[in-house]
Amino acid sequence: MAKQIKKVVLAYSGGLDTSVIIPWLKENYDGCEVIACCADIGQGDELDAVHDKALKSGASKVYIEDLTQEFLEEYVWPTLQAGAVYEGKYLLGTSFARPIIAKKLVEIAKKEGADAIAHGATGKGNDQVRFELTVKALAPNIQIIAPWREWDLDSRSSEIEYAKAHGVPVATENKTYSMDRNIWHLSHEGSDLEDPANAPHNSMYLISKAPEDAPDKPEYVTIDFEQGKPTAVNGKKLGAVALLTELNEIGARNGVGIVDICENRLVGMKSRGVYENPGGSLLYYAHRELEYLCLDRATFHYKEQVAIRYGELVYDGMWFCQLREALAGFVDSTQRTVTGQVKLKLYKGNIMSAGSTSPYSLYSQEFVTFEHDDVYDQADATGFINLFGLPLKVRALMQEKNEK
Repeated sequence: MAKQIKKVVLAYSGGLDTSVIIPWLKENYDGCEVIACCADIGQGDELDAVHDKALKSGASKVYIEDLTQEFLEEYVWPTLQAGAVYEGKYLLGTSFARPIIAKKLVEIAKKEGADAIAHGATGKGNDQVRFELTVKALAPNIQIIAPWREWDLDSRSSEIEYAKAHGVPVATENKTYSMDRNIWHLSHEGSDLEDPANAPHNSMYLISKAPEDAPDKPEYVTIDFEQGKPTAVNGKKLGAVALLTELNEIGARNGVGIVDICENRLVGMKSRGVYENPGGSLLYYAHRELEYLCLDRATFHYKEQVAIRYGELVYDGMWFCQLREALAGFVDSTQRTVTGQVKLKLYKGNIMSAGSTSPYSLYSQEFVTFEHDDVYDQADATGFINLFGLPLKVRALMQEKNEK
């Protein structure tokens, strides 16, 4: 197998794991060529440094791909429209980032004529599944290499020793937590968070203020949507990247979007994570407020069920599966009238509705008013209740008959 691999495209982040993987691949796959691919999805890394580090670590070529706008428009917005949340809390920040990265890996592998794609995800996590399912869906014949499932490097110190022995630059910083960042979120795992009894320290937050440190004065923000997609903040039309950047700043300074969850990983174990999701939390809240106005009861309730399944598919790495695509068709249909503006009140980590408007609102004050109206005959309710309650009445009559 090793001799068959002549060229590998590696999902490269610039961290210790993926930097070590470059010489490890060359050493264990018969001197194969390694091409590093770094996807920019708004993580804020110094990409010039990442490019240079990959070359110093032994990569023959480095691709730096800016995927931020595509990430938001083609992955985040559809998930937002679906209202998909994993286990009631997690806004899927890492989950829907992996398919777009793997898709780019496949594109580069085909362009370069590579034999394999490699990633640095561990054998304990969800990311290995997300990367590999995407590759299987888009390039079923290409080989996949997951060094964490093959090598004998079992600790950070052993990786550092390997890096030094192979001339790989080693960063001096020692991060307390395992973190994943993109324009949508920042996640924290490991260290003291591995014990669910431990509350997160405020010093851990790198994006959001702790709620108690947020201003003592509420802030109001308006968000406009067109067919379920966000288009403007405070009356200013913005592209996807600028819009989320603006909402991240607004949410962060008000301590909004901090989530602490002990979630069920796909691989069977529970994992404790703390997520900072300021802009995304505002968007989810506002989008739902608008759907309250614009969707009828049956559609809204059924869409809630769809949202749960959609979220599970995204979490499980099944972005390119037929079911998610079919559910997306349903979601698109529901979003045709989800257009309007939502006003939110933010105060010390809290989000509160402050009013919503839509040209497609199904709310009718004329029908619902407690004052006099000429459109609703309250006597009609008698026949409705008699028919709606008929099964209950028939069952009760049967029970009375059999009790005699």
